[in-house]
Amino acid sequence: MVVDLAESRSKIDAIDQQIVQLFEERMKVAADVAAYKRSTGKKVLDPAREQEKIEKLRAMAQDEYNQAGIEDLFRQIMSASRKYQYRLLGMQNFDLPFRPVEQLDVDEDTRVVCFGEPGAFSEQAMEEVFGKNITSFHKSSFRDVLQAVADGEAKYGVVPIENTSTGGITDTYDLLLDYDIAIVAEHVVKIEQALLAKPGANLEEINLVYSHPQGLLQCAPFLEEHGISMKSYSSTSAAAKKIAQEERMDQAAIASKRAAEQFGLEVLQESINFSDKNFTRFIVITNQRVFVNDADKISLCFEIKHQAGSLYHLLGNFYYNNLNLTKIESRPIENRNWEYCFFVDIEGNLNTPEVRNALESIHEFASRVRILGNVVRK
Repeated sequence: MVVDLAESRSKIDAIDQQIVQLFEERMKVAADVAAYKRSTGKKVLDPAREQEKIEKLRAMAQDEYNQAGIEDLFRQIMSASRKYQYRLLGMQNFDLPFRPVEQLDVDEDTRVVCFGEPGAFSEQAMEEVFGKNITSFHKSSFRDVLQAVADGEAKYGVVPIENTSTGGITDTYDLLLDYDIAIVAEHVVKIEQALLAKPGANLEEINLVYSHPQGLLQCAPFLEEHGISMKSYSSTSAAAKKIAQEERMDQAAIASKRAAEQFGLEVLQESINFSDKNFTRFIVITNQRVFVNDADKISLCFEIKHQAGSLYHLLGNFYYNNLNLTKIESRPIENRNWEYCFFVDIEGNLNTPEVRNALESIHEFASRVRILGNVVRK
């Protein structure tokens, strides 16, 4: 049998025209449903109703392949219908967990805490975001920074969360789940790691270097090339402080030139990180449930239900709502072998119907969802 391609395409065009007409008719009915929900206060998403309908629609298909296709098709149609209803309803029927603000509340009395000693890259990020006209202080661990913010000792905190050379900073991700805080902003700093030592020291006599694990990873090829041993320390700036306090000419720190100036050290060599495109993303956290009106990225974490396709369908909600997924990171859940918590970043604002639609829908496939914040990039 010879297939006439032109004829087949013509048939598909005719069928597609009918589908478009039926879709538009369906959306008109969706507007009637939105009007009913406005008058009764019912929520837009009814997971039980949608799942029941999906199962009935699947049963109408003739084989398993078409059943899966029908499910994908109608999940996307239902998502488009909900998004349209959210547009018609505005903010009602959606409990926004954050309060929008014009800008972050900052003045000279605002207390901001950052990770590390003076001279740290976190301090640089803090000053580039808030300026120097604030009341700032330092903590020696990520946990201490988050604790200070959660307790109200500081209004804002600054910690690193990701590096372009070494990836996500897992300690920060894990700690975000332990505290009732929100991410309100992020800032990227170019990281130029330098080898710092006591004045008068030279590179040839250095046999041991201290730094934060991230600093050591970013400079590992340089250290291996020069046969220098590595020792992990609490932060790059704390390592610089240690070297300044000890009378040793054979040890050094990997830290910023800013730290060298802070502690009176000599820069033996600049830019020893293996990548010249070495950037760290810092997050600004607060214990207030707020987001800036022009925030354009949302950070979430969730655990998925133990059902086939749960992660696929959950992530599909972002696609169906035209939301760009910019980051996904998985972390093991403590005391639950082979179970994971997923951290994702999507482009969007909590005030938009696309985002509200996606956030309502992902609960169908997630056992736990938490909005970590709507982030403004500074």
